[in-house]
Parts: sequence; C-alpha cells; structure tokens
Amino acid sequence: MNKKLEEQEKKQQEALRAIDRVQAESETIVGSTFVRMADRAQKHMSAADKNSDDPVEIWGTRIGRAAGLIFAVGLVIYLFKSYL
Repeated sequence: MNKKLEEQEKKQQEALRAIDRVQAESETIVGSTFVRMADRAQKHMSAADKNSDDPVEIWGTRIGRAAGLIFAVGLVIYLFKSYL
C-alpha cells in the first residue's frame, strides 16, 4: 500500500513539473509572438518595406494601407450591426 502511494506521489510531482515547464515556455512564446506582431504591424503601416528614395511611394503606401484598415473596420462594424 505504501509503495503505491509513493509511486502516485512521484507521478504527481513529475506531472506538476511538466505543467510548470509547459506554462513557462508558453508564456515566452506568446509574449514574443505579440512583440513580433506589433513590430511587423508598425513597420507595415509606416511603409518601411518600400523604397526610401521615393517619398511619393512611401506616402501613397501609407495612405492606401490606412484606407484599407479603415474600410476593414467599417465593414466589420456594418456586418456586426446588420446581423446581430
């Protein structure tokens, strides 16, 4: 009987260590993912991927991307109001 309890306790401790390990890894992954997404969004909206020698292309890209974002938000609001 005592041996079974020790074995169960050992398995329980091992499971708790595994859960702690997974939780620590997932916090790191989620945190770094959000940082990368925010960095990419900032670079995308500021047209950092375009040729820096042509200011017209940069401003046109910024305006187009902002207009697309406004349109997408407006469409979501419209669909939300229409169907709910």
